[in-house]
Amino acid sequence: MKTVFSEDHLLRQARTELYGGQLVEPFERPSRARYIFDRLKAVDLGPVLPPEDHGMDPILAIHDAGLMRFLQGAWQEWVAEGYKGEAIATCWPARRMQQRCPNHIDGKLGYYALATETSITEGTWGAAYASAQVALTAADLVLGGERAAFALCRPPGHHAAYDMYGGYCFINNAAVAAQWMLGQGAKRVAILDVDFHHGNGTQDIFYDRDDVLFISLHGAPEDAFPHFLGYADETGKGAGEGYTINYPMPPGTTFATWRKALAAALQQIADYAPDMLIVSLGVDTFETDPISFFKLTSPDFTTYGSDIAGLNLPTLFVMEGGYDIDEIGLNTVNVLQGFEG
Repeated sequence: MKTVFSEDHLLRQARTELYGGQLVEPFERPSRARYIFDRLKAVDLGPVLPPEDHGMDPILAIHDAGLMRFLQGAWQEWVAEGYKGEAIATCWPARRMQQRCPNHIDGKLGYYALATETSITEGTWGAAYASAQVALTAADLVLGGERAAFALCRPPGHHAAYDMYGGYCFINNAAVAAQWMLGQGAKRVAILDVDFHHGNGTQDIFYDRDDVLFISLHGAPEDAFPHFLGYADETGKGAGEGYTINYPMPPGTTFATWRKALAAALQQIADYAPDMLIVSLGVDTFETDPISFFKLTSPDFTTYGSDIAGLNLPTLFVMEGGYDIDEIGLNTVNVLQGFEG
């Protein structure tokens, strides 16, 4: 399996994350990508290719232009105000407040942020842009006839909504790739999100559409980030009714339970009969992940990679979360090796 990867992910080296009332080293850190890359090379999964630059048009086909302009200039605006730390939102247009974008960077951060854990730093935009190009280039491989390809994206993307960033995500790489596939001739695309956290951004983007089926297996939002989306009764609207499917699961969920949800999701994908499958591949379902509560073990990732392969669809794997640094490379590559058989 070919992998697409960019060292430009190193442009984002955030120092701060708000967690448990403290500013801590971010869970989403550069070493995540390095552990995965090193494991790919250790097992000789296949060649690793650099991304090609597709420009902004595929990104703007998915995201609000205002959000993209904000992300490109946010760090410069923050520094111009004389602030010394990293840019973190401190206020939001909450219920019964005006939904207008302010002029001041402090207000802009709150207008575009969906959560406060994710700081914006020097290099954040460059890394996010490169990550989207990684996904687009890997999508080209699948469109060109590869059975599967792996987009080793960092930062991840599935929490990034049409006009909001957060959850370590700035551009929704899987959504950008899906729209690109449709623009290149695919009629229908399915996105299977196996990250522990609900893919709220992907759901937001495709919620009223029937050309993209979105299915997410995740921690119940009553107990897990992003808390305010991902309930089972969210099924789409308008033309998209029935094309969003959520499988929220409680703390302590074992692989046996999780795999039953996966089997149901795979059957729904087969019934949808898409031209392409995108897997939002988060491995934070692992039993010792520091910010999750599912109980999958390393061999389970190999098993479910094989399960996904049973669909016999051209498949793009897009890297999302996973924060147990010691095992993230093993678990990620286990999925890919399981898929390849």
